Amino acid sequence: MNSHNSTSAIAPFSPLARMATVVTMTLLGLGSSGAVFAEPTLYVAGVGGSTEQMYKTKVIPAFEKQHNVKVIYVAGNSTETLAKLQAQKGRQQINVAMMDDGPMYQALQMGLCAKLSDAPVYQDLYPLARISPEATGIGVVATGIGYNEEAFKKRGWAPPDSWEDLTNTRYKQLLGMPPVTNTYGLHTLVQMARLRGGGEKNIDPGFKALKDEIGPNVLAWVSAPGEMDGMMQNGDVVMAVYGSGRAVALQSTGFPLKFIYPKEGGIALQIAACGITPNAQPELSQQFIQYVLSPQVQEIQARENGFAPVNKTVSLEPDVAARMPYGPDKVNALIKVDWDTINQQRSEWTTRWNRTVER
Repeated sequence: MNSHNSTSAIAPFSPLARMATVVTMTLLGLGSSGAVFAEPTLYVAGVGGSTEQMYKTKVIPAFEKQHNVKVIYVAGNSTETLAKLQAQKGRQQINVAMMDDGPMYQALQMGLCAKLSDAPVYQDLYPLARISPEATGIGVVATGIGYNEEAFKKRGWAPPDSWEDLTNTRYKQLLGMPPVTNTYGLHTLVQMARLRGGGEKNIDPGFKALKDEIGPNVLAWVSAPGEMDGMMQNGDVVMAVYGSGRAVALQSTGFPLKFIYPKEGGIALQIAACGITPNAQPELSQQFIQYVLSPQVQEIQARENGFAPVNKTVSLEPDVAARMPYGPDKVNALIKVDWDTINQQRSEWTTRWNRTVER
C-alpha cells in the first residue's frame, strides 16, 4: 500500500503526529512509573533443612498472597545469621531474623533489632515468649534426654528420669553428648552447675560434673544432630541429651527413641524472631512476625517441625501435642537460662571446655 494515499498515514510534523507522540510518551511514562509499584521483597533469615522447607511450602505462600510481597528465605544456622547481621550492620539486607534464643539475645545486645509493633496476637502468648520489647519467641522446644527404648528393655533397665542419670556408670561409653558450642550441651553444663550449687554466675561445678562424672560415660561429643541420630540408629549409644524437636525427627523414621523431661525440668530453647534495624520493609517485617504467631502458623510449625506453640490459644491433636512441651503446665515447667550472663562468658567457656572436658 502506498502510504501517501493511506488514510492512516500521518505526516511527520502534523498536529496529529505531535499528539500521537505525546500520547506515546505518556503511556511509556506510565509504564516506567509502574516499576515504583512493583511487588516488594522481604528477606527472612532462618535455619535450613526441614524448617526451611516447611516455611517455603507451608507458611510463606499464604503471606505472599495476602500482602502481595515476594519473600526470600535466607537459610543458615543461628550463628551464621548473627554473623551476617553483624557484617551488614547499618546497611542490612535481612528484614526479619529467626534464630535460637541464645544468638537472639546477642543480637539484642548489639542493637540489631527494632521495637515490635503492638498487635492483639501478643496478648495471646505465654510469658516465656516475651523475650524483650524488640524480640519474641515464635516456637519452643525442650532440652531433655532421649533414649533407645528397645535397648533399655533388652538390658532390663528402667527409663531415665533425671539429669543425674547422665552420671550413672552403667552408661559408660554408651552416652552421646553435644559439646558446649551446641545449645543442648550448653544447657547441660548450666543445669549440672545448678544441681551442684552453682549456676550461670558460678559455672565451676558444672565443668567439674561434665569432666569427672559425665565425661567417662561419653562415647562421643557430637555437635551435628544428624550424626547423633546415626549413632543412636547404629546402636553406638543408647542415650543422649536431645532436643524435643530433634527427637520428633528421629521418631518419624520409626526409630524407638523416647524423649523425657527430667524430673528437675526440661530446659526451654526458644526459636525467636525480630525485625532488623535499619529496615527497608519495617511494616511488612512486623506483619510477618505477627503472621508466624497466628494460630494457623503455630499449628503448622508444631505438626511439621515439632516447635511447640507459644500462642496459648492453639489447639493441637493429642498425637502431635504429646511430642512437645505443649500447654501451660509443660511450658511453665520449663527451666529458663540467663542468656545475658551466658553470652558474656560463652567464648571463655568454649575455650575452657576444649581444654578440660572434650580433650
